[in-house]
Amino acid sequence: MISMVVAGVTALALTVGPSVLNMDASGAGFDAGNAQAVAAPDLVLLPDPDLSLLLGAAAQTGGLTEEWLLAQPVPQGNGDWQCLTEALYFEARGESLEGQIAVAEVILNRVDSPLYPHSVCGVVKQRGGGGCQFSYVCDGRTDKMRETEAADLAGRIARAMLDAAPRVLTEGATHFHTKGVRPSWSKRFSHTASIGAHFFYRQPGASG
Repeated sequence: MISMVVAGVTALALTVGPSVLNMDASGAGFDAGNAQAVAAPDLVLLPDPDLSLLLGAAAQTGGLTEEWLLAQPVPQGNGDWQCLTEALYFEARGESLEGQIAVAEVILNRVDSPLYPHSVCGVVKQRGGGGCQFSYVCDGRTDKMRETEAADLAGRIARAMLDAAPRVLTEGATHFHTKGVRPSWSKRFSHTASIGAHFFYRQPGASG
């Protein structure tokens, strides 16, 4: 870089390739050959990227996304993890990620409630009123999870929820049913959410 004085104004000579472009103190330039003014291009600042759609989806599920779940180590756990995995698989594997997490919330909300057994397996396998709390337990079919990818995702959701992922979808719901039925308790309990094919409810007095 070479500094010189041109008409009382300090100018900088910048070498650009084989030619020289002189810039005066104002930032305007002129070509050394014909002394014609050349306007310096304005810098255009791009707006910050809109991450609201990406962040919104994660916020709705307490920060869980399918991408994050699939990036975690292969899940494993005790009997409660196995019971929660099976419940998600048989009750909600056709639902969205949000819908599956919502079912997990119901089961864990029951575990925390004084009105229900204090283990996942106890909640899932509870019987009463002439039937089972979760239909797949009493439907007479084998409980083998044959759809590998669905079972893997259910296990990953179960692991995250048991590891204290936030429950933000159902407002403490303890019950759910499909849109094709309307059990008698749905008229007495507070409706808290509608997600996918399920309606969610909170039983009075269920909170610990």
